[in-house]
Amino acid sequence: MKYKINKNEDALIIVDVQVDFCPGGALPVPEGDKIIPVLNEYIKRFDEVGALIIATRDWHPPNHSSFKTYGGLWPPHCIQGTDGAKFHPDLRLPKRTKIISKATDPSKEAYSGFEGTGLSEELKKIGIKRVFVGGLATEYCVKNTVLDALKYGFEVFLLEDAIKGIDVNPGDVNRAIEEMLQKGAKKITLSDVE
Repeated sequence: MKYKINKNEDALIIVDVQVDFCPGGALPVPEGDKIIPVLNEYIKRFDEVGALIIATRDWHPPNHSSFKTYGGLWPPHCIQGTDGAKFHPDLRLPKRTKIISKATDPSKEAYSGFEGTGLSEELKKIGIKRVFVGGLATEYCVKNTVLDALKYGFEVFLLEDAIKGIDVNPGDVNRAIEEMLQKGAKKITLSDVE
């Protein structure tokens, strides 16, 4: 089935395509940069029709609770204002892209672009009904963003060709995709979008 982008009801959500999550960064997703050309094509298609484009980013304070130093799971990454927190230089975000900063509270983990950001209310206010989600990392921030979007009543499309995961435990990525689909997300690729 082909999905025609509707500029008034559709939004593209690009999750955390930041320097620190790509090869060479502080918390790299293996081959995380390989999805960028595909994301750029989605961006182009959404931009051409004037549909909303959103880019989420981890925007941690230096003392964030997700860091190992403070009892969390992860090495320090995506610290506000650092090069590692910047969007990957190859990602072609239009000037009008809406930037959503998450995990800004040192005491709270926030994998989802909807968590503590007001994004759901904002999208509903302007009439968005469908969200198309791609980015990094599949089983963490992408999964949580997708599940929250479903919870808030949006129709959700998972961009299967524009996500990459870490797979800390082998099979994590596949389990995450399965969970998203079971909860109601639809899996699509570029060839499904016009």
